[in-house]
Amino acid sequence: MNAPLLSLSRRLRPTPFSPGVEAAGVKAYTVYNHMLLPTVFRSIEEDYHHLKEAVQVWDVSCERQVELRGPDAARLMQMMTPRDLRGMTPGQCFYVPIVDETGGMLNDPVAVKLAEDRWWISIADSDLLYWVRATAHGWRLDVLVDEPDVSPLAVQGPRADALMARVFGDAVNDIRFFRFGHFDFQGRDMVVARSGYSKQGGFEIYVEGGDIGMDLWNALMEAGRDLDVHAGCPNLIERIEGGLLSYGNDMTDDNTPHECGLGRFCNTHTAIGCVGRDALLRVAKEGPVQQIRALEIEGDAVPICKDWWPVLSEKGRKVGRVSSAAWSPDHKTNVAIAMVKLTHWDEGDEVDIVTPDGPRRAIVHETFWA
Repeated sequence: MNAPLLSLSRRLRPTPFSPGVEAAGVKAYTVYNHMLLPTVFRSIEEDYHHLKEAVQVWDVSCERQVELRGPDAARLMQMMTPRDLRGMTPGQCFYVPIVDETGGMLNDPVAVKLAEDRWWISIADSDLLYWVRATAHGWRLDVLVDEPDVSPLAVQGPRADALMARVFGDAVNDIRFFRFGHFDFQGRDMVVARSGYSKQGGFEIYVEGGDIGMDLWNALMEAGRDLDVHAGCPNLIERIEGGLLSYGNDMTDDNTPHECGLGRFCNTHTAIGCVGRDALLRVAKEGPVQQIRALEIEGDAVPICKDWWPVLSEKGRKVGRVSSAAWSPDHKTNVAIAMVKLTHWDEGDEVDIVTPDGPRRAIVHETFWA
């Protein structure tokens, strides 16, 4: 049976780079923050190999920014997260779990500190803007919360440094990991960070003003011809290998950061202003009863993981769920991300997975593949 089509409308916003994405032959989209996010160009496996070998330009405009501007911007940012931000300086990017008053995950964005009184929260797929606005209003904070006209464009892959230097100059390669600098493109100031949703290395360009989007896209494509540059997108296989979590898929607001393996980003004792601090103090003391784990699923390539697949003990008791899975061409096995109970999360533990094409045996890994 053919999959149903997705009806497009103004509620699904295009991006400044949509003409380039379509000209590059995009084959599939998903909806992310009310925008179109490409998911396949040639094929998932072809895109996977190319990402690891060359360089790709990704339209990740769907990573919308929540901007905090004003005297209370830093206070509001700290209220959002259990990560202690006091040592963060302008020019740095921090991966930050965002939690509610129960300690549940609302988002796992990157915080970009532009100045003491100006921040961007580069969000995953959820309507975080409304939570931030409500918090600012409820606490009567002196801060403006808005979504600016900023559309990230990622350059990822082993040849990313070479491509970026051709467009922005050699100084772009001096940016350290999870830091950013300001660079000129056609007279427009661009925030360029060494970051991205892959383990292959690269940059994210925060493009302010959609009118210049295709000029930048075309400049990167032209400069990278001999580097085998292609349009690309976050790759399902590569992100699972690297243990890069997908909010709303691998974790939801029912999960705490500790359950998601993000405890190292929680400085609960010192992040005094965080609204979920009291709840997370209890979690940190008692420890989680379930946690994200890497699973190796035996057998041939698994089908598409559209729904959570139950993880069962040897006695048939449910002890978790698989949320992402794919065949890894490099590792010659099925790789998966699962939330598993502590009774079965140790390295080497064996479990059964209920997949759409039947039960599969799986082995728990303590670490991911990349």
